[in-house]
Amino acid sequence: MPSQVYFANLRARSASDNKIAKLGRLFAAAGFGAFLAPGRLTAIKVHFGESGNDTFLSPVLAAAVVDQVKQAGGKPFLTDTNTLYGGSRHNAVDHLTTALRHGFGMEVTGAPLIIADGLLGECQAEVEIPGRRITRARVAGTIVRAEAMLVLSHFKGHELAGFGGAIKNLAMGCATGAGKRDQHSPRFTVNAETCIGCGECESVCPEDAARVDGDRASIDKDRCIGCGECYIHCPQKAVEIDWRTEVPVFMERMTEYALAAVQGKQDRLGFVNFLLNVTPDCDCCSWSDAPLVPDIGILASTDPVALDAACLDLVNRTAALPGTHLHRSSAAWQPGADKFTGLWGHTQGRIQLEYGQELGLGSLDYELVTI
Repeated sequence: MPSQVYFANLRARSASDNKIAKLGRLFAAAGFGAFLAPGRLTAIKVHFGESGNDTFLSPVLAAAVVDQVKQAGGKPFLTDTNTLYGGSRHNAVDHLTTALRHGFGMEVTGAPLIIADGLLGECQAEVEIPGRRITRARVAGTIVRAEAMLVLSHFKGHELAGFGGAIKNLAMGCATGAGKRDQHSPRFTVNAETCIGCGECESVCPEDAARVDGDRASIDKDRCIGCGECYIHCPQKAVEIDWRTEVPVFMERMTEYALAAVQGKQDRLGFVNFLLNVTPDCDCCSWSDAPLVPDIGILASTDPVALDAACLDLVNRTAALPGTHLHRSSAAWQPGADKFTGLWGHTQGRIQLEYGQELGLGSLDYELVTI
């Protein structure tokens, strides 16, 4: 039997059809209220956005989900984990400051903020999973102890994973720093012919693995944790990776961590994906590029694999917008083409869907129900 994925488009001619009202109908259709018993501590997993990014999920929409949880009797809190790389969310103090600057304070959302892995990633629990690559995952303690969880994901591109939705939000977003290191198996090298020695990689590396000596950079593989910051920020694209061998392992590790994040509450989980501002990059970037496609809608399900599969299909069925990072000359620009593979040709995003189904995280077989 296919998993149910509920879809709301963005047309509205009255208050009864605004996004907040539609979130309420999605919440009801997906049956989220059924697992929110009175007093149940409910994590609402969001991404607060890196400083400089402005296409992260709106706190107004997060507040609408908070209201639904409260009406169902749950006790909601907004949560995320600290980043592996340096930046505005590397520790809980900076992370909370960024969340407040981005509008996620209780006066807007109606829920407290908790950084799930503690001040410096010390709040951790080990979770056993039947993974091919990982059998003991290190998940944020607050996520593990939460009695229910709703995962709100801004669906968009990602230069390593291809695309990021519910699965990636679970995997990276619920892991501690140690858990993020477990997932980031790729190791990077520098192409000396294209490197200009600008030092950008050195400035963003959280482990001092990237260094500029003279007019060329190099990366110490023993120190590298595979976070990909050097790769993303290099203006010359001189930082390289063996995509054929490194990426499939990374994708499998990431998917295994998604499975770890849901252990113990498989029947108390809900997922909402927002096909708004479908940018080429993750919200961890300190910028927001132009959206690849027009805004499409909001989707909800209790199955993260089916939900991400439906989002991917909807994006791919849509013609790309002009003037984006996906060039109009690309075959992927047309309706029906794989937008994210066209954008990042080296990625293998579908691994997270196919391996997720193999692990029992969810199903690729879905029915899209429009509300």
